[in-house]
Amino acid sequence: MGFWLREPSSADPAAILSEVDIGFAQDMSVHHEQAVLLARTLPTDASPPIRVVADRILFAQTAEIAQMRGWLQLFDLPVTVAEPMRWMGHDGHHTDGHGPSMPGMASTAEISRLAGLRGTEAEILFLQLMIRHHTGGVEMAQAGFNTGSAPAVKRVALDMVNEQGNEIGQMTALLTARRAEPLPFP
Repeated sequence: MGFWLREPSSADPAAILSEVDIGFAQDMSVHHEQAVLLARTLPTDASPPIRVVADRILFAQTAEIAQMRGWLQLFDLPVTVAEPMRWMGHDGHHTDGHGPSMPGMASTAEISRLAGLRGTEAEILFLQLMIRHHTGGVEMAQAGFNTGSAPAVKRVALDMVNEQGNEIGQMTALLTARRAEPLPFP
């Protein structure tokens, strides 16, 4: 089953929104919502370089959420699903019974911990959580690019791979300057 992003023409026969495209838009919107939450949870008195990264994430991912949800609303599709990640071949359940089902997501406890920290400790945890989160986002976006069919979706997914990859590099440098290591990525 597919949905047209625009009227098909002989010049553009690949304008269909596939099940992968739909799943990508639904799940990546949810994934982005957590990045926005993490950016908002970072204390406002964080150092300027980290605040700039957080604000860039907040603005970019809010716009991307609106774009992806716009695609879904155009076809009256749900913006979330009960069983996420099926489009990537996941069953939507945890293999170990713990933790989130989307790659790189922070747990509720980690977000609560971030909310309670200030200063360098908050900056370090924010960077660690966002590096892991972006690593998962890049994995999802790469899958969306590789297996999606709609040119608009593929373009957005590739932009996410590039943008979040660059931000991972910046955040890793900021984390290293604070003599801290990234969190492991499963």
